[in-house]
Amino acid sequence: MPAPVQLYVYDLSNGLAKQLSLQLTGKQIDGIWHTSVVVFGKEIFYGQGISITSPGQSHHGRPLQAIDMGETALDEETFNEYLEEMRQVYTADKYHLLDNNCNSFTNDCMGFLTGGSIPSWIKDLPADFLSTPFGAALRPTIDNMFRGPAQGGSSAPSSAQPLASSLLQSVAQNATGVQGSTSSYLPTPAATPSPPLAASSSIAGPIQICSNTQHFNNLLSTHKAVIAFFTSHTCPPCRIIEPVFERLASEKASAGVAFAKIDLGSAYGGGQIASVYGVRVTPTFLFFMGGKKTHELKGADAGELKAQVDLLTYQAFPPHPHASLPLRATRSISLEPILFTQSVNFEAVRSRLFSFIDLSALSDERKKSIENSITSTIIPYLKNKADEREGKGKGVNTSISSGAVCEAWRIASKDLIDNLQVKDIFPLADLLRLTLLDNPVAQWCSTTAAASGTSPPHAILERVASALRNEQQIPKPVLLTTLRMAANMFTQTVLARTILVTRSNGHHTSLTTLAISCLLHDDSLVRTAAASLVFNMAAFYQAPRMEALRSGRRGEAEEEGDGEWEVELLSAVLEAIKMEESNEDVLHRLVASLAFLLHLSPFYETQLKPMLEVLEARSTLLAKLEGVEGGFTVSKKEARALLEEVGTKLCG
Repeated sequence: MPAPVQLYVYDLSNGLAKQLSLQLTGKQIDGIWHTSVVVFGKEIFYGQGISITSPGQSHHGRPLQAIDMGETALDEETFNEYLEEMRQVYTADKYHLLDNNCNSFTNDCMGFLTGGSIPSWIKDLPADFLSTPFGAALRPTIDNMFRGPAQGGSSAPSSAQPLASSLLQSVAQNATGVQGSTSSYLPTPAATPSPPLAASSSIAGPIQICSNTQHFNNLLSTHKAVIAFFTSHTCPPCRIIEPVFERLASEKASAGVAFAKIDLGSAYGGGQIASVYGVRVTPTFLFFMGGKKTHELKGADAGELKAQVDLLTYQAFPPHPHASLPLRATRSISLEPILFTQSVNFEAVRSRLFSFIDLSALSDERKKSIENSITSTIIPYLKNKADEREGKGKGVNTSISSGAVCEAWRIASKDLIDNLQVKDIFPLADLLRLTLLDNPVAQWCSTTAAASGTSPPHAILERVASALRNEQQIPKPVLLTTLRMAANMFTQTVLARTILVTRSNGHHTSLTTLAISCLLHDDSLVRTAAASLVFNMAAFYQAPRMEALRSGRRGEAEEEGDGEWEVELLSAVLEAIKMEESNEDVLHRLVASLAFLLHLSPFYETQLKPMLEVLEARSTLLAKLEGVEGGFTVSKKEARALLEEVGTKLCG
């Protein structure tokens, strides 16, 4: 008699993913999903091996969803035999949050029971996460937690760690049911773990274990390149070639390249996949690109296997035309953002700001509340931080916490930004510029922006950009302080994401409007600040591309942004370079920005390169080396080297 099959869905992050994902990754991820199969009156899931419990009685508690997956015509005995065989594949030591997890197991079970698969929004989550620069950067950290250190890996950017650590810790503990460590396999009180098996001595994190056609087809659809290893535990040549396959997987697997292992000795699943592709002997390697088989290799030929893997990854992800060029000047440019850290005369700023507040339409009560927050909390806190940066030690108001400052900004900015005239907003922008140098407060701004779409610096950015779009005359102090504040929004990667990656809130357009509008300003200080902001924007996209180039992991650099935006920025930067005739620092920052835009852009061949000739980029840059009549000659050695390199190699 057919038995109903259900899918139980849980969130391993306990809500943290929904709260933090947008600011961390640029994508809204509503949960880190854990799933289990409910059939024959039992809940079966994978964590510390395959575990079985009464429905809803695992350490995960009550499910968020229970999805009906249809019925199975199999009997319970047959399914139990299948589970016993799967215990050899899904052991505790082989668990990996991204590569071999609870959803991999559930998907296999669904394929066996019903011929279907779990929903794509669950099974595609690792690929979606790894397709972001943050996910790619965090991959080595996750590998360290579940596999041990990955060669050449690095942890996530330090600016992201305060938020990422809480999320990762929660997910890792909930995934396996182990509190405080992911490396010790303790029994969970609510579940019955499978008997422990000997740890695999050479398990490779990037390898996907496929035991049914649904899982394998999903792998083909979510990766541009797939290398499938058909093996058997009774095959001596397979044991010889397996370490080579694992090493190649460790070196080359990425968000776009997958390595799959299919055991023909399995009574379930593996033989199905083999029959689809006519595989009858082991070891056999099949190579796929875009879901289509491109090559087949039989036997344990390590040299040929490596050659075919290299060929497939090269064809799937051809190296950037600039990747092999000797670009010493370009690659020596620091990727750190240009920040404006100089302190201010706080008393003068306070006096000017309060005079503007007094002229606003706010009620007397609101004015008093705002002025009190600024006087008693924000300015004393910023004074202390300025003294610390200048080596003067801490002041007398060290008891003020970053939390109190965040609350003070919430109170002060609630009505103030909307009620001040744009021409009067510059003292507030200057205080926010200094505030963003403090990591806890900058993190609060990113969290606030992720939750509501805006924060105090975002609101100022929008006010000034809107005025520029409406062709209002903006005084120099407003432009200068807003540009410097916007540049300091790059102190943290997660905060920068809220203005560059999250396009739906309009901040990306406003930032671009502000920067481009000021590149040709008459005042050199404004041009310097605008060039610095453009540099930070270009460096933001350059950083993950450089990391992918250094690590050699194919298909892992996020191709964020879009070609039209890069063309717009490229055109503005080239025009500014052409017109800059008095300030060498401005010119140097503009050329550095241009280098980042051209170096590893995924849009170089299709959109940027054609524009270079139209805009006469090469001649524009090389002309700066010769000097201009009535202007200036570039004298700094590093600036001249960069001008020549970008002009002859990236624009040639």
